[in-house]
Amino acid sequence: MEDKLRRYVDGLFARTAPTKKAVELKEEMLQNLHDKYMDLISEGKAPEAAYNIAIAGIGDVSGLLMELEAEAPEAPDMVEYEAARRRSAMITAVSVMMIIMSSLPLIMLDLFRVAHATVIGLPIMLTTIAVASGLLVYNYMTKPRRYRGSDTIVDEFREWQSSAHDRKSLRKAVSTALWSLILALYFIISFWSSAWHITWVVFIFGAAIEAFINMFFALKQ
Repeated sequence: MEDKLRRYVDGLFARTAPTKKAVELKEEMLQNLHDKYMDLISEGKAPEAAYNIAIAGIGDVSGLLMELEAEAPEAPDMVEYEAARRRSAMITAVSVMMIIMSSLPLIMLDLFRVAHATVIGLPIMLTTIAVASGLLVYNYMTKPRRYRGSDTIVDEFREWQSSAHDRKSLRKAVSTALWSLILALYFIISFWSSAWHITWVVFIFGAAIEAFINMFFALKQ
């Protein structure tokens, strides 16, 4: 009979979005029905009669179900979301390319023996990295979350999945920026000091910094 009660309640909520509020109300209603049914059985009612009395005690729930349906979140426009997603991917690709290529002007100026190559190339490199990093942060902050604001259980899982993907993308962007900067510093220090036999230690510092960044992301997660 418990299965019959559950099937009845499932039928009532068949057309209602599975929001947290709807699921909680559904389970509460089912529990109340079960308690009422068991009370009737303990009073000596026949199972079928106890079932009918318990069901009749629910009353008209159509108004409540309509309210739940009205409160269900609407999905964002898919066309708009896809356009925003492509724009986000383009910003990310351009930003990463800028970071990777940021040290190229400095290297080229030094190779062609341009006077004051470091003085000219270093600001260009740092400005390029700063602009690219700003674009990445802007993209992360404004990137559309397909399921943000939704209340269904499935959509909450998808929102969590989307957030995890965003964190992973940001982590990769930070790592790319870090190692581009480390590589640029390696060439700058090496060309300036000509101590190629020792300047490689900057990569050790880079690994240490990345370890701290990994720890930060792990603690934040």
